[in-house]
Amino acid sequence: MVTKMKIALVLMTILAVLPGNIVAVDHIVGDTMGWTIPSGPTTYANWASGRTFRVGDTLVFNFATGAHDVAKVTKSAYDSCSSSSPITLITVGPANITLNSTGSEYFICTFGQHCNAGQKLAINVTTSSTTTPSPAPSPATSPAPSPVPNPTRAPTPTPSPSPSAGPFGPSPSPSGGAGASPSSAPPPGPVTPEPTTPSPTTPSDGLVPPPAPSSASRSVFAPALIMFMSIAISIMW
Repeated sequence: MVTKMKIALVLMTILAVLPGNIVAVDHIVGDTMGWTIPSGPTTYANWASGRTFRVGDTLVFNFATGAHDVAKVTKSAYDSCSSSSPITLITVGPANITLNSTGSEYFICTFGQHCNAGQKLAINVTTSSTTTPSPAPSPATSPAPSPVPNPTRAPTPTPSPSPSAGPFGPSPSPSGGAGASPSSAPPPGPVTPEPTTPSPTTPSDGLVPPPAPSSASRSVFAPALIMFMSIAISIMW
């Protein structure tokens, strides 16, 4: 079981490393012409303009040993074709140079006047194609629609009430007719006489009887008695 896990880890590591090696490109400098004195000063510049150089790619300089060399130099040394202090110098051909960083790279041949004759190369190295692509931008959110105001309904007109009959019967019709209005009030009924309270009779002996006890005093006295009894019971307990 442990051996299978180790094999799986090794395979995963190989798969993680393979993509960078698969996409790397070997660029044959000058194609079939190789690395030599060109026919014109812009020959190698024209060759490089149609290619893309990425980190991990390799430049292959095909030349005969002892007839040419390839030196990596600075921008100023490239412009002036100075070979006094190259960054690197390879004298044995063919020479393979791997591009390990982004930016501009400059190469010349240090033999005689080969550089001044156009045996020089300048390239721009970009990032590797195996880099993780940048995330896509999020879609722009559309603004929320503004609310549409509801139309205001006009108030319904209230019909005016019809004139009611007066206290002495229905009002006459506007047309002058003798008929009563349908909304007239019914005629008043017979008046019931109010009962008369007989006056109290005075006893024959001339003594006035005492007044009857008031019901209001009873209604006040009863709650007071109940409250007093409740307080007394609460004190006893």
